[in-house]
Amino acid sequence: QVQLVESGGGLVQAGGSLRLSCAASGRSFSSNGIGWFRQAPEKEREFVAGITWNGVNTAYADSVKGRFTISRDNAKNTVYLQMNSLKPEDTAVYYCAKHPGLFVRIVVRTTGEYDAWGQGTQVTVSS
Repeated sequence: QVQLVESGGGLVQAGGSLRLSCAASGRSFSSNGIGWFRQAPEKEREFVAGITWNGVNTAYADSVKGRFTISRDNAKNTVYLQMNSLKPEDTAVYYCAKHPGLFVRIVVRTTGEYDAWGQGTQVTVSS
């Protein structure tokens, strides 16, 4: 069973950048789509960005489009989320998740369709 571990979170000033990593262990996730989600205090977990198994297709929430970039390196079993021009409203715990479908060509935005989650990494953006 694959285990996901996020890293790269931290405290940054508004306008700054962070790069989150999602590393898999136990088994490869190179055949699966991966999503990044976030959850702020007292809010529902929401989709941030997703990438298909081969990296050909990506999708973003409107709130991060143009500022965040998702990418993957299947040789390293790692997915990245580059976050630029960060805003205080980006403050949340960020989670990566694996979709169970193999070789799916579209990005799934629905939280409930992902079957494996990391423990999350905190991102705090100060104003």
